[in-house]
Amino acid sequence: MKTTRISLIISLFLTIILANFPTAAVRAQPAKPRVYILATGGTIAGSAQSSAQASYTPGVLSIEQIIRTVPGISQLANLTGVQVCNISSQNMEEVIWLRLWKITDSLFSNNLCDGVVITHGTDTMEETAYFLNLTVRHSNPVVLTGAMRPSTSLSADGPFNLYNSVALAASPDAKGRGVMVVMNDFIYCANDVTKGHTLNTASFSSPNYGPLGRIRDGQPSFDRTNKFIHTASSCFDISNITKLPATEIVYSYAFASDASINAIIDSGAKGIVIAGVGHGNYNRPIAEAIKRAVKKGVAVVRSTRIQSGGVDTAAEEFDPAQPVSLNKSPQKARILLMLALTKTGDPATIQEIFIKY
Repeated sequence: MKTTRISLIISLFLTIILANFPTAAVRAQPAKPRVYILATGGTIAGSAQSSAQASYTPGVLSIEQIIRTVPGISQLANLTGVQVCNISSQNMEEVIWLRLWKITDSLFSNNLCDGVVITHGTDTMEETAYFLNLTVRHSNPVVLTGAMRPSTSLSADGPFNLYNSVALAASPDAKGRGVMVVMNDFIYCANDVTKGHTLNTASFSSPNYGPLGRIRDGQPSFDRTNKFIHTASSCFDISNITKLPATEIVYSYAFASDASINAIIDSGAKGIVIAGVGHGNYNRPIAEAIKRAVKKGVAVVRSTRIQSGGVDTAAEEFDPAQPVSLNKSPQKARILLMLALTKTGDPATIQEIFIKY
């Protein structure tokens, strides 16, 4: 009888507690995603003497200062900022690429975060994004962003770009989509994004494929997927690499001389990308220099200085000894060639890599 009475008292007590504290209130809230922001400088960290001044100094603000300029960003995720460097992106170096890869790989390998955002100058952002797209062998989202106007501008675009990037990196829908670039509300694939205007905030685009998607009210939506091999499926393991094979770009133009390409060949470069006119074309002096390069074991890939269309195997005077870049711009073809040369020097195998990646 005493046990029954105690049970009734406990039951009544629990009923009163639950009545005053609804289930939704006592249920544990889901943990926020963990996002690391790796800062490298650029215009997003830039500062001018006045809010209307066009000229500015890039790479001034720290990541902590940048985060403080973005209202509500801490509600999206548990944030950790890391200052990797603070430079203009025209000064991006191979050692910083390798450092970004190492930090990102370590964070994901040790389950320390769910997504990574990298703040970056816009001049070479597409190159860093593509390098990481080929080398970060994890499915967690990596998002690069920056700004076309400095932080002191009347209408700085950096804060909203960073907000959207954190929202994307924190989204479960972003997993497995490769490295992405977020600018001006759009989500771009690292494989084909490029900067197309020196000043406009709508500078970035993907000329051949269009954006992956967009972000509205902090919610990403996707219109397509990245059909090329990337990130977790990539064959490029750089864990033991401290220096990538030297690879250069040769620009083609009317009555171009062979001086630059021959100098590159003589410098000991392992690879050359031709930024050809039209469908990857070049004149006779460069053609003769290419033959010399191939004889010396230098890998040569044909690309084009034209933003859209690419270069395929139907190119004028196609030679299998000179793989074509397909949809890759010269600067991205250079990155893929550098990584391909860590595995092979065979032109046919290099061409297969360009088809798949």
